[in-house]
Amino acid sequence: EVQLVESGGGLVQPGGSLRLSCAASGFTFSSWPMSWVRQAPGKGLEWVSTISVGGSSTSYLDSVKGRFTISRDNAKNTVFLQMHSLKPEDTAVYYCAQGGPIGPRGQGTQVTVSS
Repeated sequence: EVQLVESGGGLVQPGGSLRLSCAASGFTFSSWPMSWVRQAPGKGLEWVSTISVGGSSTSYLDSVKGRFTISRDNAKNTVFLQMHSLKPEDTAVYYCAQGGPIGPRGQGTQVTVSS
């Protein structure tokens, strides 16, 4: 059974930083690309970023390019999302997903950007 557990969210002021983590189990982590998606209040699911199986290839939503960095540690079955220069519009529940953005997701971690 695929299990994904996100952590690292919280309340941060505009311009601040957070690092999200996602611990994976129940599948061969190193064989799957991994993604982060988010859902803002009252809105649909939005893809944020994807990383390839080895970590050499990444892609990002235009609005987070240059501010967010996705990475992974295949030895620890963990994927990360480093977020800098956070904006109020980044407020959302963030989920990691197995494979692409519509893959199985965890329970999510809340990120709130507010002064």
